[in-house]
Parts: sequence; C-alpha cells; structure tokens
Amino acid sequence: MNTSVFFLALRRMRAPLIVLVVIYAVSTCGLTLIPGVDAQGKPAPPMSFFHAFYFVSYTASTIGFGELPNAFSEAQRMWVTVCIFLSVIGWSYSIISLLALVQDKGFQQVLLNGRFARRVRQLGEPFYIICGCGETGLLIARALDRDGVRVVAIEQNEMRIQELELEEFAADLLVLCADAAQPQQLLLAGLQHRSCRGVLAVTDDDSANLAVAIASRLINPRLTIIARVASPTVEANMMSFGTHYVVNHFEKFADYLAQAIHSPNWYRLVDLLTGLPGQEIPERHDPPVGEWVICGYGRFGQAVVRNLVRQGVSLTVIDPEPEVLAGVRHVVGHGTEAEPLRRAGIDKAVGIVAGSNNDTKNLSIAMTAKEINRDLFVVLRQNRVANQVLFDAYNADFTMVPSRIIARECLALIVSPLLPRFLRLIRAWPEGRAEALGREMEALCGNRMPLVWSIRLNAADSPAVHRFLMIEQGEMQLDLLCRDPAKRDDPLPLLPLLLLREGADHELPGRECMLQPGDQLLFAGTREARTAQNLTLDNRNVLDYVLTGKDAEGWVWRWLCRAAAS
Repeated sequence: MNTSVFFLALRRMRAPLIVLVVIYAVSTCGLTLIPGVDAQGKPAPPMSFFHAFYFVSYTASTIGFGELPNAFSEAQRMWVTVCIFLSVIGWSYSIISLLALVQDKGFQQVLLNGRFARRVRQLGEPFYIICGCGETGLLIARALDRDGVRVVAIEQNEMRIQELELEEFAADLLVLCADAAQPQQLLLAGLQHRSCRGVLAVTDDDSANLAVAIASRLINPRLTIIARVASPTVEANMMSFGTHYVVNHFEKFADYLAQAIHSPNWYRLVDLLTGLPGQEIPERHDPPVGEWVICGYGRFGQAVVRNLVRQGVSLTVIDPEPEVLAGVRHVVGHGTEAEPLRRAGIDKAVGIVAGSNNDTKNLSIAMTAKEINRDLFVVLRQNRVANQVLFDAYNADFTMVPSRIIARECLALIVSPLLPRFLRLIRAWPEGRAEALGREMEALCGNRMPLVWSIRLNAADSPAVHRFLMIEQGEMQLDLLCRDPAKRDDPLPLLPLLLLREGADHELPGRECMLQPGDQLLFAGTREARTAQNLTLDNRNVLDYVLTGKDAEGWVWRWLCRAAAS
C-alpha cells in the first residue's frame, strides 16, 4: 500500500517534476558554457559542472549564498536572472500541483486506505468485520465494544462515518469508507487476518449482503458469516452455499408475533434472552387471541400471514392488489380509510398489523383503526429510523424495528453461540415452565435485560478450570462456577440455562451437576456476574479459593476480585 501511494504521487507529479528537472538542467548547462571573470576582473573559464549545479540549487530554492567561487561576469548575471525567473515559475507550478494532489479525493482515499490497512494488520486481539454501519451496525458495534470485542467496519456513506467518529467507544473503531460488496475492500478490512473471527453483512441491500457472504465464504471459509436479508429468494441462495446464519427480520418478527399469540410466556422468555443487555426490560404486552387484520401484503405482510395461519389465527388481509394467499379473506384497499377497515371487520377484531413499506401510511392505518375500535392491539412496522419520534409518540403495543431485531439476533449468535440451540429447545416447553424461568430471570437482573453468554471448559477459554479437571483429575460441581470469587458463600446473580456434553443437551442443569472437560455451558445474568465468573475460569488462585475456601492470597486478593467484578 505504501508503494502504491508513492508511485501514485510520482505519477500525478510527473509533469511538474519534469519541468523542474529541465529548468535545473538548462540553468546548469548555461553556467558551464558562459565565460566568467577572476578576482582581478580578467576573463576566466566557465564554471565547472559541480559549481554550476551547486549555485543553481541554492539560488532556485531562494537561499542565496552569493556569487561563488568568484564574482560573475555580466553575461553570467544575465543568465542567472533568466534562471531565477524560470525556477520561480517551475516551483510555483510544482507547489500548485502538489496542493491539488493533496486535495484530490482519490489520493486522500488512498492515504486513508493505507493507514487503515496498517492499523488492521497491527490488530492482535480477535475482531469482527461489520459491513454496513447504519443503525443496525452501530447497535452491534456498541454491544461488542462493551464486551471487549474489537470491530472493523466498512461503510459507504461518509455522513455515517462522521457520526461514528463522534461515538464513544472503549477501543478505537476502525472504519473504511468503501463498498463492502467489493472483495478487495474485505481483504483490506482483514478478511484473511489471523485474528478475524467473523463477518456480519448487515447493509440494507440484499445484493450487497449476498456479495459479502459469497466473498467471505470463498476467501476464508473458517470465518463465521452472519447476513441480513429481506428477500426469501436471497435467503435461500445464501443458505445454499453455507452461510452460517441468515437473519430475515420479516420472518423473525412474524414468527415471534405468532408465537406471542399462541404462547405469550414463551415469547416473554425469548424477549428476555435475546434483548440488548443492560437496557430496561420492556413492558409486557401479550397479543390477544381472536380475529386479526393485516394491512399490506408485501414481503412483511406475507411473512406475518404465513406464520399466523400456521398457528391457526383467523385473519383478514387489506391490500390494493387482489392476489392473496388462497384461503385467506381479502379486502381490496389500503386501510388508511375507515370503509375498507370496516369491511375487514375491524370493529370485532382483537388486533391489527400495519405492515406497509410507508411509515406515514402505517401510522395513519393505526390511528384510523383505533378510532373505530379502541381495544385493538396495534402492531406497527417502522421502516425509517428518522421517524422514531413519531412512533414513540404513538406508542404502539408492538413495533417492528428491523435494526433492533437484526442486532439482537447477531449479538446472540456471537456472544452466546449456544443460545439459538436453547431457543429451539424451549419451543417445546409448556407455558408454565417458560413463565417460571422468565420470572426468575426478571428477579435476578432487576429491571434490566440480562446478559447471556456461553463458555467452554477447554484450555483456551477456561484455563484454570480445564487444568483442574483434565490434568489434576479433580471433581467440580457446576455450583462452583456460580459462586462469588470474592466471597464464596455468596451466589452470583446468574442462571445456568444449558449444558452441552458430547452432543447431548441438558436443559437447566442443576448446580450439583459434575463438570467434565469440554463441556459447553450457557448462562444468563448480570454483566458483573460474568466478569466475576471469568476470574474463576482463568485464575488458579481464585479457583482454589472457590474450591476450598482457603484464601491463600488474603484480603488484598479479595479486594482485587471485588474491584474487577465491579
């Protein structure tokens, strides 16, 4: 990259440099041909080439030491006058060309790319590449930064990059202004770097996300690839060549809505497990069972209808196009007027989904429907982040915000890879069991969303525990990983959710469960609990205290443990 910058500068400065070289050469040659005078004023031979070049060098640069080695003749002074004006013209042309080069957008981008590439090469800790830093990418970057994970971002919009520079991150966010769909930009961002752990394609363009997924899969197959998609066709394409996780926010929200109607306690538990850690727990709104009205039959509306029909929900679709899923009642219209809403049975319905691709229309649909039926459960689709103020003012029962859905899913896959497995298992739970676990998690973390994380008992992730289990053949209960390393009699505010051992799932493992090397565990709790647990996993002195209760390090070590956990 440095070589390319150097040769690019030489190529752009070629004409000014040639002009300077010619001026210096002509000036030097003229002085070597014009006769001079000696100290007594008698004719003398012309200047040597060395003295001529030396004189032209300091004269052209305006230093001006004087006439050397002797005073000049009239002819020499006339020639030097010409040389001075030529050198002024040459240097002026060169300086203007250099200023134009420095201000050139293309050259500035090359310099920025070179600096960016050097900083990426110097990264020694694990990092993820985020392609697209709109609201979704920003939410993911913030959450990963809080967890101590470095982020390298590719964003095409310069305004968004300027906004990112104003954000406060614990570690510098490396951002490249480029099109992520181009493979060379991914390579520049560290796609083949030894510390790169995965690629997140979360732009709002399905074709760009598809290009990122294909390039990442071909260039570095070992990486975890997570892609955002809205089109079912593109989703099927991504899955066909081995993209690890494809997040379709339309399908995901529609599935959650259908499950919330059918199993509200299950959805409440999923909402707690997949929420953004540290945020306030949202108020619970259980979608009612009964007749529903769906306004808009685009990709989002189709996903909602498919999932609600699968759960046996009775519904009516309002859409200007006559083609709707067979067997579904259909009313032609937009839903922004009272007449099509009444024909769809809004006065007897329990809920409405305003799912068009226009925010103003969705708000109009919701307000008109509420005028007819005050008891409606309103589900709104929000398309643009700029309209957040309007949606906050309306305060719908359920709002589909794509950026938040995608961010939650991506973070769950990165921070806690066992979570998707656990979510599949709890689909079969009875409502009572899901409700009990949800209440326990709410009480555990107060009014904040819990942090969900995964650990593996191996030498890389849990060196102290792994050595104790593997080399020393020790026995250890799961309960010891749930104890405060500063005061072992106090439990940490966390819950073990899943134990994965040799491919077998053990849901909600008891704290008396004996651990084995290679076990994978899923926990939910506070961020402080995770930090404290990491001390037990990594430090042998802390582990010995938790195991035996003997504090070999004394009160100083306990104070350090408490300080690290706070």
